[in-house]
Amino acid sequence: MTFRNLRTFSSLRNRDYRYYFGTVTLQTTAMYMQTIVRSLLVYRITGSVALLGTVALISALPEIVLSLFGGVLADRIPKKLVLIFGQTAYAIASLIIAVCITVGYISPEHPESWWVLAVTAFFRGGILGIVMPSRQAIISELVGSDLLMNALSINNLVRNVSRLFSPALAGILIDTVGFEAVYYIMTVMYVLAILLTLPLPLTGTAKGTRITNPFMEIRDGLKYVWRENILFSILVLTMFITLLSSPYMQLLAVFTDDILKVGATGLGILVSASGGGAMVGTLILASLPNRRRGLMLFISGAILGLALAGFSFSSIWLLSLALMTIIGFGQTGRMLLSNALLQSYSEESYRGRVMSIYLMESGISTVGVFFAAILAEGVGVQWALGSLSILLLAGCILGIFFQPQVRHLD
Repeated sequence: MTFRNLRTFSSLRNRDYRYYFGTVTLQTTAMYMQTIVRSLLVYRITGSVALLGTVALISALPEIVLSLFGGVLADRIPKKLVLIFGQTAYAIASLIIAVCITVGYISPEHPESWWVLAVTAFFRGGILGIVMPSRQAIISELVGSDLLMNALSINNLVRNVSRLFSPALAGILIDTVGFEAVYYIMTVMYVLAILLTLPLPLTGTAKGTRITNPFMEIRDGLKYVWRENILFSILVLTMFITLLSSPYMQLLAVFTDDILKVGATGLGILVSASGGGAMVGTLILASLPNRRRGLMLFISGAILGLALAGFSFSSIWLLSLALMTIIGFGQTGRMLLSNALLQSYSEESYRGRVMSIYLMESGISTVGVFFAAILAEGVGVQWALGSLSILLLAGCILGIFFQPQVRHLD
């Protein structure tokens, strides 16, 4: 039986979505490799958890600010052009770092060289804020509303397959041929992603408003979310889960080097285990009808909090590996369900701006990393991450009982 006969993969019947599928596969693989290599590289050359959090914060600030403008662009110009711009910028940033490592400037012998990673993180964060609303909002234009949930699930499956293999590959490459190999590979991936984006159609821009000033359009989008109680509640819940759950990914380098003592390869395997759990969750959600998605969002957050709390205090390799699989399962449910609910309940003319607010979660998560890293300097990384995880678990359980408006959403 081919994917054409399976409901789970029905979006892949669409020719344009298949090109988009290829583009996202390359770009997501590169981005997951980037997550591993940058955090470990910063920690290896500085030995500082605080600087690790600082680089994450530097990346987050432009992403938070520019994601709102990215939403305006998504509603006003063809999204294909925005995607090509972003992929080109990513390729340039990766190439700059690769060359700096090759010539020996970025190395433990030059701990001050972390500023290069900080500057490129700032640059990448801004580009991500501009591009991500278009990257998400284009999906509904390629496949239509009937296949939206399925297409989002397949999109998330790509992320999780990438998270399953690319971190382990990055870790192995770091331990065998060095950091620069990962950055050169990422550069090539972004170039290939550009080539696959070129055949995509110039999808239409949103209609229904005459506003042309971008600041007025941002204000109009924020007012729309504020008056739509369902959208506002979903966004608040998403930001809450994201702020408390996301620091673990950037702090994994500390766990693998200082607690589990498994090195770069172990770091890659842990992230890959998370990707395996996420892939299972994605396949399940792709096959389910559009029912009780609000309740499932709360449950996903609770599962995530419980698994993260266990991981935080584990010093046993196999237990940590198993818990990372559950973390991936909870994380993918949280991401996919919130995304689908927001796109389903948003008006077309505001969808890009709604997604830009939603995608601020990535920047907000990095703010969480910064504060978690500072907290870890005082109480230790295990207690810092564990405290946030317990708070997440408690908040999601309370939300099931006290947020019926979200709980009853289909």
